[in-house]
Amino acid sequence: MAKEPRNKSQRHGDEHRTPIRRRSLGGEQIEGRQAVRELLAAGRRRVEQVWIEESVQRKGIVEEIVNLCVSKRVPLIAASRRKFEMATRSEGHQGVLARAAALREVDLDEMVEASEQPFLVVIDGITDPHNLGAVLRSAELAGATGVVLPQNRTSLITPTVAKAAAGAVEYLQFTLVPGIPNALMQLEKMDVIRIGLDVRGTSSVYSLNAGEASRVALVLGAEDRGLARLTAQRCDRLIRIPQVGKLDSLNVSNAAAISLFELARLRSAQQNP
Repeated sequence: MAKEPRNKSQRHGDEHRTPIRRRSLGGEQIEGRQAVRELLAAGRRRVEQVWIEESVQRKGIVEEIVNLCVSKRVPLIAASRRKFEMATRSEGHQGVLARAAALREVDLDEMVEASEQPFLVVIDGITDPHNLGAVLRSAELAGATGVVLPQNRTSLITPTVAKAAAGAVEYLQFTLVPGIPNALMQLEKMDVIRIGLDVRGTSSVYSLNAGEASRVALVLGAEDRGLARLTAQRCDRLIRIPQVGKLDSLNVSNAAAISLFELARLRSAQQNP
């Protein structure tokens, strides 16, 4: 007869393995005046407290923040410069930070079904937080209905991302997925057209038509290598931005802005012929 393991941990090894921790979306600390104002104004999540560095003059946008804190009964803390600097996690915080509940994640299918004409931005590996924040700002202004982020290989919503996004994170929907290629397969089943932006694209962003922009996901690659091979294969079409200068390519956030607003233009023309 086979011997039983000597102890419980041997018999139930799987139960005693350390579980893999899933990354959270983030957004618990927001820094920068515009980002904090939009956090308070949007009112989509609980704000625990707002800190203002004691030497900051309470006028303009800072005065707006103070008034919003009073009206929404959010604790307002005047912090010494030393204490404030120890608490911050980004550069250029402008003497204002807030602590809030984490941003809410939604499922990918929920994100798509929330709109008859979904307009998604799929991030495939943007690691620079300033670039990601700038992309999110453009996405919100262009009318994107949701953002798809991978669990790995992409910066999530850090204080630097939130500041660069200038409040856009308060109005966008986000979903975290294990892998972008599988998410793109799921989008195909939901009749979402997947448009990949890549310097290797064979057609111009200006060749897109209104039909392609009605239910669409714009897929953006990493700063250095563009779209991953499998991600590119899962796109319905690869596009590029025509260039006449001598430089190799645009910064990913600039390229994203051009493409997002071209899609927004096509969607507007379709809805208002």
